[in-house]
Amino acid sequence: MATLKNDFGSAEWELPPLILHPFSERVPPATLLENSKATLMLAGLAARDGMDDEALRRRVLTGRYTELRMLFFIGKDVMRWLDQCTEWAARIPEFADACFRRQSFARLVTVAPPDEVRAKLTRWGVTDYLSIFSRAIGFNALFSEPPPIEILSKDFLLYYHRYGDLLYQGFMEAETHSAITAANFRFELYASGEYSRLLESKWEQQS
Repeated sequence: MATLKNDFGSAEWELPPLILHPFSERVPPATLLENSKATLMLAGLAARDGMDDEALRRRVLTGRYTELRMLFFIGKDVMRWLDQCTEWAARIPEFADACFRRQSFARLVTVAPPDEVRAKLTRWGVTDYLSIFSRAIGFNALFSEPPPIEILSKDFLLYYHRYGDLLYQGFMEAETHSAITAANFRFELYASGEYSRLLESKWEQQS
């Protein structure tokens, strides 16, 4: 499908905020670290600590599945935001002839987010936001809920990041859409707890 260019001049619009919720399951950082160490052990790059190949493979696959689930839940929030932005754009008379689709806003959040959003992600320790958001979108384009680990092949789990990249590419090419940039479209990024506190503060000021 084609990507369309639009000239919005110097006009600016504020999109709905993107709100990210905490994951439904708590995964201690130590667990993620152990899973990463298992990958190094299996590749012969770290001491095995007496673990055999089969035990290491199980730990690696479990770690990959945990990472996939984390991406999936990020994607649920992002996909919800894409729907909100699409509904918002449909109400703006100036966009009547523009071809705004979910892909328009997906491109914005992955490829060209506003500088303020980039800076906030960096403060959160998220530098490769392009890969994280694009794969999160890709997995949500395929799954409506996180699939049980039993139905996923070992190859899929080991190389889920590559499948996520391809799924995102498929999602972006599924519909003709207008490309937009942060020069015309801005949005704020919040953690859900942060956004709740912001709303509470506004309500208190109005009361």
